[in-house]
Amino acid sequence: MVDITTGSPWETIKITTLSKDRNLFVKILEEAKSAALSKEIGKMVVFTSYGHEWRPFGLPRKRRPLSSVVLNGNTSDEILNDVKQFLEAEKWYNDRGIPYRRGYLLHGPPGTGKSSYIQSLAGELEYNICIMNLAELGMTDDRFAHLLNNIPPRSIILLEDIDAAFSDRTAAETVKQGHQGMLTLSGLLNGLDGVVASEERIIFMTTNHIDRLDPAIIRPGRVDSRIFIGNVTEEQARTMFLKFYDGKNLLATKFVDGLKTMGMIDNISPASLQGHFVQNKDSAEDAVKNIDSLLPK
Repeated sequence: MVDITTGSPWETIKITTLSKDRNLFVKILEEAKSAALSKEIGKMVVFTSYGHEWRPFGLPRKRRPLSSVVLNGNTSDEILNDVKQFLEAEKWYNDRGIPYRRGYLLHGPPGTGKSSYIQSLAGELEYNICIMNLAELGMTDDRFAHLLNNIPPRSIILLEDIDAAFSDRTAAETVKQGHQGMLTLSGLLNGLDGVVASEERIIFMTTNHIDRLDPAIIRPGRVDSRIFIGNVTEEQARTMFLKFYDGKNLLATKFVDGLKTMGMIDNISPASLQGHFVQNKDSAEDAVKNIDSLLPK
C-alpha cells in the first residue's frame, strides 16, 4: 500500500501471475493509482502523526469554501493574501538568505472559527493539513523535529491550542517534561526556527489564551503574524444570518437589533450563533423569535 500523497510505502506486496505479459502488472497498478487519485480530486487530506511519519486521518474530505467561515471585517482576505504572497516569494527569500517559512498565530475566545478558517484556507489553496498534538505523550524533541522536516507536499501545519502544551513555564518544568518523554519548550523553539528547522513551510498555531504563552514562542521569526479572531460583531451576525436565510434583510436587521438589546454583540461566539441557525434552519422567523435561547443559562 502506498500513500499517494507522499509516495512513501506502507507495506510491500508481492504479486505473481502465470501470464507471460509483464505489462499486465503495469496496467493493474495504473488502474489502481487512477482509482486512488480520483478519490482525492477536489478534496483535502488531513494528516496526523503516527510515530515518526504522517498518515491520512480518515478519508479525503470535501474542501470547505472559504466564504463559509465569516470573520470580522477583511480579516479573511488579509490572511489569504498574505499566504499567497508568501507562496509566490520563494526566490525573494532565497536571494536574501532568509529561511523560507512563515508562521501565523490565530488567537481569541473559543468557538470563534480559528481552526475552521485554517481548514477552509487550506481548501482554498488546494493544500492538505498536518495536525500535530504537542501535548501527546511520546512527542519528543527529536520526533517533533523529524515530523516538521518530513511534511507531505502542499500541506499546512496546524498546531492547535498551543497554550495547552506550552505556557510560561519555569526551566525546571521544561526539564521535567523532557524526562517524561514529552516535547520541551526548547525542542519546540528549535523546531520552529533553530538549526533543525525545516523550510518551505507554513505553520498555523491557535490559542484561546495568548497571555499564557511563553514570549519566546511568539517572537518574530517563529510567529510572523498574530491575528485576533473575536466574538461576533454586528457585521458578522448580519452576514451569518443572511448566509442561512438568503434575502431576509429585514429579519436580519431585527435579529441583530435583538442581539444588541441583549448585550450579545462581542459576547457570543460564531459557533453558538451557527448552532442557533442550524436549530432553526427551516425558518428565519423562528431564528428571530427564539433569540432568547442564546442567553446564557
